[in-house]
Amino acid sequence: MAASDSDGETSVMRERARVLAGNWTGARTFVLAAAAVPMLLWIAGALNFWPAIFAFVLLAGVVALRGILTGEAQGIALKDASQPSSGIASLATGAGRAILNELPDPLIVLDGTGRILFANKAAETLTGPQALGKHVATMLRSAALVTAIDEVMKGGPAQSIEYAMPVPVERNYSAYITPIEADAAIGNAAMSEASRRRRARLVLVALHDVTEARRVEDMRVDFVAFASHELKTPLASLSGFIDTLRGHAKGDPEAQERFLEIMAEQADRMRRLIDDLLSLSRIELREHVRPADVVDLRGVVNDVVDGLTHLAEQNGVEISVSSPATLPRIRGDREELGQVVQNLADNALRYGRAGKRVEIALASDTRGGKPMVRLDVRDYGPGISREHLPRLTERFYRVDAAASRAKGGTGLGLAIVKHIVNRHQGTLTIESELGQGSTFSVLIPVANDTPKG
Repeated sequence: MAASDSDGETSVMRERARVLAGNWTGARTFVLAAAAVPMLLWIAGALNFWPAIFAFVLLAGVVALRGILTGEAQGIALKDASQPSSGIASLATGAGRAILNELPDPLIVLDGTGRILFANKAAETLTGPQALGKHVATMLRSAALVTAIDEVMKGGPAQSIEYAMPVPVERNYSAYITPIEADAAIGNAAMSEASRRRRARLVLVALHDVTEARRVEDMRVDFVAFASHELKTPLASLSGFIDTLRGHAKGDPEAQERFLEIMAEQADRMRRLIDDLLSLSRIELREHVRPADVVDLRGVVNDVVDGLTHLAEQNGVEISVSSPATLPRIRGDREELGQVVQNLADNALRYGRAGKRVEIALASDTRGGKPMVRLDVRDYGPGISREHLPRLTERFYRVDAAASRAKGGTGLGLAIVKHIVNRHQGTLTIESELGQGSTFSVLIPVANDTPKG
């Protein structure tokens, strides 16, 4: 009897493989035809390039999913109709799954109760690797997305929504939720009455990361707003000096020399402002992408301090660096970490030079039980009132705007530091008391797979 059962299982598996192969062969023609539609619309100029690609990926995914469902359901029909059928198992094998795993966008299939039957590899970054069988609300913690899925599961039409995931770094997604009716996807002829009763209405959730597109748009708006405001003063100064040089100072060499020097300072201020704006824009654009390199932060600090030695001597400030003999390396972007140290040290020199010394300290630390590297930059200047501390990392926020501009500040240095630290999954804290100076502290996670340096 056991041998007979084994032969029966083998026969069912062979038939299943034959059905899957046949379904994929038939689906290829449809995939090619479906691809032609968005591509032709793109060529004709009726559709942009990336929407055309997204449309093709979505159509190909649906076709591949139909192939899985059809082939597996027909295989189930070859079994005893009274045996339980697992939706998770039915979506776990086949050529269609391999195809869906290669799609760049997350694709998730839910049963009629909202539990995950299938999630491709791209979806694992959102749901985790152990999502099968769990309810979608516990994996994708977005009220807007879960509400849209519930409405579709209850019999509503397909929906397209956009939603944001605020942590750990804000990301934006476009979601397409559509029902997959079992009758249309599987076919009544291949199913027993018992199988049809067990069958639930499936829901397909296709996600597309639009974070970069949103950031580009936000940066464009911010750049126009901030740049127009901050550039207005130096441009007005340049325009006024030009008119003066063309007028009553036209024959006055002494006045010309003085005005040209001021004009050069204003032009340099605009250059720094534009450089910082572009730098901030680039950092924000990549803030959701984690750095992959391993960096020795002590080497970064030493390089920055060497470059600031001349400025420190000009201002009569002594810069000291302290670090343990062994310091864990961190995972990060060396150039961006250099910007963090540069901006913090430069601020300490500009605004804390009255204290005549700046201390930069490196140390091992922990946060939530995880190993970290700590960077402290301390000055002994006049300090900052507590009411200003929460807003120091805002763009163009200045405790004393006139003094900041006089010292060459753009109001963007700490905003750049904040976004770089966020990209490195670190934290930035600021402590200051009037008359006691200020301390800026940065914590960056250790790269655990590297030796100490």
